[in-house]
Amino acid sequence: MDPEHHHSPPSQSPDLRQVLVLRPPPVFSVHEQYFSKFQILKAYDSPLPTLDFLHAYAQSVKVVLCSGIHPITADVIRNLPELQLVVSAATGVNHIDMEECLRRGIRVTNVGDVFSDDVADGAVGLLIDVMRRISDGDRFVRGGCWPDAGAYPLGSKLGGKRVGIVGLGNIGSRVAIRLEAMGCIVAYTSRQRKHSTPFTFYPNVFQLASESDALILCCALTNDTRHMINSRVMSALGKTGVIVNVARGAIIDEAELVNCLVDGKIAGAGLDVFENEPNVPKELFRLDNVVLLPHRTAFTKESFHDAAQILIKNLEAFFTNKNLFTPVANEF
Repeated sequence: MDPEHHHSPPSQSPDLRQVLVLRPPPVFSVHEQYFSKFQILKAYDSPLPTLDFLHAYAQSVKVVLCSGIHPITADVIRNLPELQLVVSAATGVNHIDMEECLRRGIRVTNVGDVFSDDVADGAVGLLIDVMRRISDGDRFVRGGCWPDAGAYPLGSKLGGKRVGIVGLGNIGSRVAIRLEAMGCIVAYTSRQRKHSTPFTFYPNVFQLASESDALILCCALTNDTRHMINSRVMSALGKTGVIVNVARGAIIDEAELVNCLVDGKIAGAGLDVFENEPNVPKELFRLDNVVLLPHRTAFTKESFHDAAQILIKNLEAFFTNKNLFTPVANEF
């Protein structure tokens, strides 16, 4: 068979509902059967280079489905002149060039707050794990150390601790409610003071860290928040302080975090996200006061099912000219 003929786009019907997927989001991979009503164009399965694949469908593709891991850059968008909608299988949109979408009038959707409860549970779990040394204790027992090593090091009590939340949005507010119920003293910093909440507000992260025993990062990654958690903030948190990050890796200056942990300038960290995923600084592997997860606090069977339904609702709304289910405001 002629290779060019084999790789050419299929004939297009009047009711074509093409959805381009450059790399499959985990939600899509688990529930691909739910998307059978759409023509899924799988760039990742094609023998064509990605750019050639985009050129092959440039005049027909109006929708891209993406994950939070693989970016939709300005170059991708410019190679799809008919693009009208980016459907993200994540909550955040920092992986999408929103400025280029705004310039082109391309709409963007996410999965709303479908992952918020699970991420909040994961954040609290990481904090408890680090403070009570649960993962470290598991390694202690599995390594056969219990019979010979004597007393196991003491952990720290959670109740009564001052916990600062960076970003009191859908996830941060759920974290705050959980921690308050566990006896913690909750404070926060955010772009704006939340007048509906009883928690203490600090105007910046440095002041929040100075008055906290632990920081939990729940904010979006933007130009303003990139490397917001630096050595100055970590020094303000202090030698008994703990950092939990369930937001985005680049909110922390990762090199400085490693130095602070290795040098004992903070007490520990629970990390679900990293600056250069899936690469994790090897220095962290040998630290017993650090708990590492593979960016999975949002990943539950229930949330994946619900997220898939939201993705499908947004796709169906677009193809039937109805209001999108979870549109993302695109303003600069």
